[in-house]
Amino acid sequence: MFKNNRGFTLIEMLIVLLVITVLIVLLIPNLSNKTEEVHSKGCDALAATVQAQVDAFYLEENNYPATLEELESASYITAEQKTCQNNKALQYNANTGEISIPND
Repeated sequence: MFKNNRGFTLIEMLIVLLVITVLIVLLIPNLSNKTEEVHSKGCDALAATVQAQVDAFYLEENNYPATLEELESASYITAEQKTCQNNKALQYNANTGEISIPND
């Protein structure tokens, strides 16, 4: 019937699937271990952003906000910006105007 049979054999397809499976098995655990590091860096970035907003409030009002709620009510931050992605609430010192991240 066909004199020019070009294509992949079953063995070649199985080898390709095996290689893809091995790559997936090696990559997935490495990606899942990075979740905590990503949340930590995201929380650091959020703290820096909120700190910048505290400083902006200070420049306009000549005093630090009493709480983060005051900063929120003045529309400097949103309610979501008071808590990191990993459910750590940002801590605020009204005396120094410093934002910090709680240590676990």
